[in-house]
Amino acid sequence: MEILFQLIAAFIGTVSFSILFSTPNKYLPQCGLVGALGWGVHLLTLNVTGSSVTAIFAASAILTIYSRYLARFYKVTTTLFLISGIFTLVPGAGIYYTAYYTITGLEETALYYGMSSLKTAIAIGLGIGVAYSLPPELFGWKRRS
Repeated sequence: MEILFQLIAAFIGTVSFSILFSTPNKYLPQCGLVGALGWGVHLLTLNVTGSSVTAIFAASAILTIYSRYLARFYKVTTTLFLISGIFTLVPGAGIYYTAYYTITGLEETALYYGMSSLKTAIAIGLGIGVAYSLPPELFGWKRRS
């Protein structure tokens, strides 16, 4: 039941961010689904592997592929769905704690949170990069000319 609440929260959070990002209203449900899918893949992969970095990588790759699919289907840019959908994976709390512990003089704790945030950011970037490097034919899509 907790997982369902987390997926609903991811959907609502992503839709809320999409509204702030001025996403057209007709695409808000799809953006919410991208965010919920990313968070669901993250939870599943984290449960299987126990590695947060691996989970973030897998989630960002899957939601990028889904964003590419939606972009082709609706004939819009991939970033419309991708930027909103990646919202659930961004290490906002880690960045906050890095700054907080740096200011309070706890450098060792700040370094821990900073490295964790950096690993997460790199995993997101690599997941997106790998998903974009996959050829469209792999998914049964034709190349656009």
